[in-house]
Amino acid sequence: MTIDTDTDINTASEASTFETLDEIHDRILWLSTSIIHHANRVRPNRSGLKVGGHQASCASIATIMTALWFHELRAEDRVSIKPHASPVWHAINYLFGELDEADMTSLRAFGGLQSYPSRTKDPVPADYSTGSVGIGATAPIWGSIARRYVDSTLKPIGLGRQYSLVGDAELDEGAVWEAVIDPDVKHLGEIVWIVDLNRQSLDRVIPDIAAGRIEAMFDAAGWQVITVKFGRLLDELFARPCGPELRQRILTMSNPEYQRLLRCTAAELRERLPGEGEDAQALRDLVGSLDDATLTDAIRNLGGHDIPALLDAFARIDDSKPTAIIAYTIKGFGLPSSGHPQNHSALISDEEYGALARRSGQDTQAPWTRFDHDSAAGEIIEVSAKRLARPEFPRAAESELPRDLERAHKGTSSSQAALGRVLMDLSRQSPETARRVVTVSPDVSSTTNLGGWVNKVGVWSSEAGRNWFADDAETILQWNESEQGQHMELGIAETNLVGLLGELGATWSRWGEPLFPIGVMYDPFVNRALEPWTFGMYAGGQSILVGTPSGVTLAPEGGAHQSITTPSTGMEVPGLVTYEPAFAQDVEWTLLHSITRLGRPDGESAYLRLSTRAVDQSLAEVPSDPVARRRRREQVIAGGFRLRATKQPRVQLVGMGAMMTETLAAADRLEAMGIDADVVCVTSPGLLYRALRAAQGNRSPGAGAGVSAAGPGSEWILDQVFPAERAVPMVTLLDGHPHTLSFLATINKVDHVALGVSSFGQSGDIDDVYRYHGIDVDSIVRAALDASRS
Repeated sequence: MTIDTDTDINTASEASTFETLDEIHDRILWLSTSIIHHANRVRPNRSGLKVGGHQASCASIATIMTALWFHELRAEDRVSIKPHASPVWHAINYLFGELDEADMTSLRAFGGLQSYPSRTKDPVPADYSTGSVGIGATAPIWGSIARRYVDSTLKPIGLGRQYSLVGDAELDEGAVWEAVIDPDVKHLGEIVWIVDLNRQSLDRVIPDIAAGRIEAMFDAAGWQVITVKFGRLLDELFARPCGPELRQRILTMSNPEYQRLLRCTAAELRERLPGEGEDAQALRDLVGSLDDATLTDAIRNLGGHDIPALLDAFARIDDSKPTAIIAYTIKGFGLPSSGHPQNHSALISDEEYGALARRSGQDTQAPWTRFDHDSAAGEIIEVSAKRLARPEFPRAAESELPRDLERAHKGTSSSQAALGRVLMDLSRQSPETARRVVTVSPDVSSTTNLGGWVNKVGVWSSEAGRNWFADDAETILQWNESEQGQHMELGIAETNLVGLLGELGATWSRWGEPLFPIGVMYDPFVNRALEPWTFGMYAGGQSILVGTPSGVTLAPEGGAHQSITTPSTGMEVPGLVTYEPAFAQDVEWTLLHSITRLGRPDGESAYLRLSTRAVDQSLAEVPSDPVARRRRREQVIAGGFRLRATKQPRVQLVGMGAMMTETLAAADRLEAMGIDADVVCVTSPGLLYRALRAAQGNRSPGAGAGVSAAGPGSEWILDQVFPAERAVPMVTLLDGHPHTLSFLATINKVDHVALGVSSFGQSGDIDDVYRYHGIDVDSIVRAALDASRS
């Protein structure tokens, strides 16, 4: 359904309110422009590099944000602000008294106001961090689901709309539409997107008239669409004789032609606006009846800059379905750069800034003015500040989380299969912990061994559905949907999954209720999801991502489904611990430990890279003595453990994940040849690298106790696993790129041969594929012999 707004001022009091909101808008435009102007033209620039900012993008959306914050928003609402509108948001916070003058001079300075709204770095935390195109826009969708989940499973936390302020060029990002068309999204009536349709991107005026297509796409996805095209002045002109022709002329002209009119004088408008069609003479008569000021104002009088039109659109929102408000705007509205095709990053000059000050009644030497409290604008600001004050949610009481489920892992098992068993054991032995676990999958829950867990806990849905296959004896995976379920299934869109993970992982900071979100996807697609997941971590979301199946071990499915770079990529992401456990016991310990690191101010996310390769669990040689078992567990979660220690080692074999089978087999063969080989099982290359950096005196800024999963002083793991007195040539081995473990040779500066996968995979039998990549037992033995002779 598409609605065209029709504004109407009914009372004098309404007109007075609109005028006051216009006054607030003008001050916000001045302040946001001044924030950027000061950062670029006033503040000393020691480096000489461009500071930047987006005055035109701020001007484009300033009216929309004025109408929202000072009329529409409620305390329970949340807003994702388009990245380049950060200074507008800072200006609003300044008017509320939440920022001081020193803050206004710190845009993009070290420790100052952030370039893009940030939940974790701005002095006034944003509701959602934005800046990565498409990710911030979709975050409120996943925030809405996270809020509903907490509300239905843990405690009531209230309602509230979830707004996204989106530039029309941002809709080019495919992640936006992956989220919009997800089947569950059409049921989220609290979602409201406001599209700032200024018809410009970074470099150009968008050539096509895209509004109709955008409206149709939202409508097809089940959203309500409200279009705010024109303001009061144009609507009044459209009601005059020849007004319909003027409306049609404006609607059908190309974007570049319209943008060019914004740069015209009144005389040029009289010549250009009528065009050359059959209605040209009638339009000349209409245009000729207008004075210069009215004519130039009219061509700029779009709905996104008209307070009554916007408030009327807000009043039409139907909270039973998501809503997209398409607001026509002008990039640079109210600034000299208005409508210019290259105004995206343009800065107004000192002379133009002075002219804006005179027009706004401001002083360039004292730009940071607020309204008097007893003025009409001051009263609206004070009322709005009180309305938007949010209650604090107390943090849920912390409970002791299990660290060892004491299961005896026997026989042969893959690390992927162990994942499902650990979750089931957790639900039985620690139901309070398990109650906060929520799993998310992009339509691969059964193929990643979550079937038993899904059957036990059910599928979460805001609208319970009947399981039509409950009485089918051949149906193994039971799809029972309710608001009490703990598994969420999305379509095959990894960006959606990690977006949801990020918001589920942020509930501890929003409502005081931590969740333990665990996402599962095929490991080859982790890199596809890495950027939005990383951005979610930057925004404070803490979660666990399980990549499985992984590596060339998935050989029968072909090279397209074989991951190579994920082991190293995972270890390079800030705020993330990556594990690749070889044995089921290691899966249990690393997963449980990763859960303990979620939902806390000093927490961090985890990535577990698992395999479908069956491994003999007796090879783990898990100690039966409680003290020795505890020591093994501490080593596993700290990054690795020594699995075999010989009397006189000539070489050290270091393996990871499913390759421990080959690593140990190679050690056995070397022993038969009279060559002793120590064997180390790496569980986390990232933590070992952190330990090495700590031993060298280098710690990440702000890392503190959270520098590794093992806490402060984590370099102890190096002394236990790689003691200097046992330093010998080293062979490293993993089902991934060999450079991942190469740094280990620098611990004791030993000769080193790195084995792994550095080319695209092949289909085939595991033995053939391993041989092809040089990670089979024969290749390990040859590498060990070469290393031991060096």
